[in-house]
Amino acid sequence: MRKIIHVDMDSFYASVEQRDFPDLRGKPVAVGGSPDGRGVVATASYEARRFGVKSAMSSRQALQLCPALIFVRPRFDVYKEVSIHIREIFKRYTDLIEPLSLDEAYLDVTEDKKAVGSAIEIAKQIKQAIQDELNLTASAGVSVNKFIAKIASDYHKPDGLTFIGPSKIVRFLEGLPIERFFGVGKVTAEKMKAKGIHNGRDLKLFSEEQLIAGFGKSGSFFYNMVRGNDERPVRPNRVAKSIGVEDTFERDIADVEEMKLELDLLCLKLSKRLEAKAVSGRTLTLKAKFSDFTLLTRSVTGGYFLRTHQQLLDESQALLDKINLEGKKVRLLGVTVSNFFEHEFDAPRNGQLTLF
Repeated sequence: MRKIIHVDMDSFYASVEQRDFPDLRGKPVAVGGSPDGRGVVATASYEARRFGVKSAMSSRQALQLCPALIFVRPRFDVYKEVSIHIREIFKRYTDLIEPLSLDEAYLDVTEDKKAVGSAIEIAKQIKQAIQDELNLTASAGVSVNKFIAKIASDYHKPDGLTFIGPSKIVRFLEGLPIERFFGVGKVTAEKMKAKGIHNGRDLKLFSEEQLIAGFGKSGSFFYNMVRGNDERPVRPNRVAKSIGVEDTFERDIADVEEMKLELDLLCLKLSKRLEAKAVSGRTLTLKAKFSDFTLLTRSVTGGYFLRTHQQLLDESQALLDKINLEGKKVRLLGVTVSNFFEHEFDAPRNGQLTLF
């Protein structure tokens, strides 16, 4: 039986800013976005979250919820430096580390380097080292697989440590609200609730065939997850050919400016994933699915490597502008980067892009 830890930093970007700038401590802080209402929030401090401000929210909406919100510009070089230090702490215990982003990772400590033996004790030591060496807090989840460990790390935030052992998994999942299941977004949650699925106990009443019929390939995933079945190993060296994000909207969108705001949110998420993997890509692909379920993709490849939020946003919006959207409504947008350079790279922005 494996021993898996999921470590998730608490309000990472905002916590680093409050650590480095004492005048921000105890105040509602948003990293990213701007006080003029443009852009999106990358991370919100817990003081801001109490007002309902959260990541990927537009600045305009965040200000409506919290007029006293303080916006600060992201310092990704600092966040990356802190992230490297955190991973060095992880490496003291195991080489089986699978980063998901700058601020979270899975660790397989079934056989740990220090022969501690207890995954709970290892999680405690990691949390303490992060506090002592970086003056930051992290939350950790401990269990027998990745799915349960990830849910557990979010259970008692901030600065939490939750262990869900084999004997508790079934009961825990049965009582878990459907929104808390990994892979269940807002649209899927509403679809499930329409079918009477409000928690894990309801979900278990459906056969795998019924879930596949209702939710496509994800149905098989949901069937296994609610039963605590997750055999995915922790993969420290996953080689991806592309990294992308997409979102299906609760209602079809006809307004182009609203589409561009959604692209802003998607590009923010994508930039964080690229940063975490330390990769840049020369090819960006925009995907759009319309209300009649027709699918369209447009790609651009150029002489420089894309990684930053602004780079991704500029190119994806430029691709959107080249699509004839007259009389059309969009139900899904997605942005993917491929053609990777898998090292630290900050090529000058030059060269003519080629559309194909």
